[in-house]
Amino acid sequence: MIVLDASVLIAYLNPQDQHDASAHSILYRSVSDEFLVSVVTMAEVLVGPTRSQRLDRAHTVLHELGLSTIGIDASAPTELARIQAETNLKLPDCCVLLAAEQTGGRLATFDARLADVARRRGLEVVTD
Repeated sequence: MIVLDASVLIAYLNPQDQHDASAHSILYRSVSDEFLVSVVTMAEVLVGPTRSQRLDRAHTVLHELGLSTIGIDASAPTELARIQAETNLKLPDCCVLLAAEQTGGRLATFDARLADVARRRGLEVVTD
């Protein structure tokens, strides 16, 4: 299973994104894996399509990927606070990290800082 960061999905949805080809490569190469995304990450991904009035198209494309969304449970605030205190990552990145740690999944991101922290915490980072 692969936990996807917003950077991968945003690039996948936007052909002009500098990481578009890499996002497609990661997702197509890993088509047999289960793709997971935090609800916070999904909200982050949908901001652009909402602003550009392309939300329906984004939902269709993301649905075709077969994403499973990971919710936030009652223990998440404490865990997210701990991760943020330890790493100084932004809260959305902490959500991605928590999802990967809780599921034992690999993490796909184009954010170098998030990737570095994930590796230091023993997570495998998927690259193109």
